[in-house]
Amino acid sequence: MTLLKKITGFGTAALLAFGLAACNSDDAKNDDEQTSGTKTTAGDSVDHTITGIDPGSGHMELTARALKEYDLTDWNLTSGSGAAMTAALKRAYDKEEPIIITAWSPHWMFLKFDLKYLEDPKLVYGDSEEIHSITRMGMKDDFPEAYTIFQRFNWDIEDMSEIMVAIEDGVKPEEAAQTWIDDNQDKVAEWTDGVANVDGDTLKLVYAPWDSEIASHNMMKLVLEDKGYKVELSMVEPGPMFSAIADGSADATFAAWLPITHKTYLDKFDGKFEDVGINMVNVKQGLAVPTYMEDINSIDDLKK
Repeated sequence: MTLLKKITGFGTAALLAFGLAACNSDDAKNDDEQTSGTKTTAGDSVDHTITGIDPGSGHMELTARALKEYDLTDWNLTSGSGAAMTAALKRAYDKEEPIIITAWSPHWMFLKFDLKYLEDPKLVYGDSEEIHSITRMGMKDDFPEAYTIFQRFNWDIEDMSEIMVAIEDGVKPEEAAQTWIDDNQDKVAEWTDGVANVDGDTLKLVYAPWDSEIASHNMMKLVLEDKGYKVELSMVEPGPMFSAIADGSADATFAAWLPITHKTYLDKFDGKFEDVGINMVNVKQGLAVPTYMEDINSIDDLKK
């Protein structure tokens, strides 16, 4: 214990006794808190804040709903971008600090960090989902070769993850996608078998600003270009993504998460696009924390 100035009337022994008494008092207070069970709550540990992503995403809409369903009225949901969220996760993870994030898989963060989803007993986020390929109305007639490829397109979480991790490690998206294509010629051949080449027809693909969709659309761009298409990629928020497909200003996307994540847009633009098929199954979303946060395992735990 350090005193910054001399206190008149106290001798050395008196000062030492005073300091020891103060320290013992603090220790007793801490012991009393531990004995009484007082401890930092989940909310206090993260300042009652969930670190989110882009505000237009279906995931953020569901998270806002989860705060209501679980009566987490004193919690805040911050918005930003997927990159900002993962940057915040890395900072916290490196210091083993608490953090709660909006999460989805496939995503490279589940390969880079030890994370766990919080249980969702009310199923606000639903069960596992699917990623669908959807096109504008009439695309089948305009680009039958591409349409056939879209119908056949199906891959695994592990496939997408290879591209995502490479991109996160600094490889350019097209280079990462090309490496995956080179290593998986058999799968690509299943999508393109018997499909005739075209001569420079332009296809416009749109996708949400998520690492998973960056991977899938850069990969499919190369597959289509190999068949003779000129492919234009546009990264937009989910709302404009569905709107572009519905009004015909874009041809297709492989980024429709159904039936929960994009339900709002599914209902809004019902009948204005064609669902070509499922390109990935068993995808998931929810809230996640690092596994070192051992006392938090369910969204219900956030109320404690």
